[in-house]
Amino acid sequence: MRGVSERTPLLSFGDKDSGILLKSEVGQPTGSFKIRGVYNWAAGLTPDEVGRGFSTFSAGNTALALAHCARAFGTPCRSILPDYAPDIKVRALRERGVETVLVPFAEMADYIFRAGWREEPYAFLHPWTEPAMIAGHATIGLEIVEDLPDVETVYVPVGGGALAAGVGCAIGMLNPATRIVGVQTESYPSLAQSRHEGKPVWIEPRPTICDGVAVPFSTDQLFPLLEETVDGVAVVPETRVRETVRLLAREAGLVAEGAGALALAAALDTPREERGLSVCLVTGGNIPGALLDEILRAAPA
Repeated sequence: MRGVSERTPLLSFGDKDSGILLKSEVGQPTGSFKIRGVYNWAAGLTPDEVGRGFSTFSAGNTALALAHCARAFGTPCRSILPDYAPDIKVRALRERGVETVLVPFAEMADYIFRAGWREEPYAFLHPWTEPAMIAGHATIGLEIVEDLPDVETVYVPVGGGALAAGVGCAIGMLNPATRIVGVQTESYPSLAQSRHEGKPVWIEPRPTICDGVAVPFSTDQLFPLLEETVDGVAVVPETRVRETVRLLAREAGLVAEGAGALALAAALDTPREERGLSVCLVTGGNIPGALLDEILRAAPA
């Protein structure tokens, strides 16, 4: 992955007593951390598999990373997306020559649970349960421990859970005392509810600006690993996410999408004495311009 993904630095946030550092992935190719896992998967394919073309399902960022890799490997690319995927991501995919298939989320969920890709010719990337994808995301954890060995808490946004699983596994192996906190929006608290009930469950989704983590269920495959690697789950109100997008833009100079602001939102709502020295993952910056303008123009609560 050297020369493909950026080794992102840790950036101090707030005053010297905040104890918060940001691990920003918004400057990665295609604007999110996804390039780490997607490229790691693609690099492990055989020439025959590459020649069949790449396919995935995605809310946008995985598909953008897959398109980037498809171009590098010289193969076609297709993605199934929920019909609520932001226009900024859909347009970017089409500009890259990606075949985009927009469907209602229920139809996409049916495709996921019946493993519809088995009926198709493509080399298929499952963005949540593919081991090579999880391992690629784990490089974020390796970098955090190398740069800040005494980190006490790491906040990680959670949608499907592959990022939290990878980061949690890596940090758990190297720094078992470091606490991993998954963060979800109140509109999609699927992991929080699943942990509460002790098994994977579906939740009733609500409107969100955090499209990158808008997954209304935990999978049977990944839930046990998340139980092992994630120490707790914080649930953040949508209003707080908006405030944090604004804070990141004005105080850190970072344009973050809703999902990318979740980790910092959770850390800011937790007293320093509870979380200790903390790292927050700012996972992506692919936010529609109109939404960003709306957030920046809003008066702070």
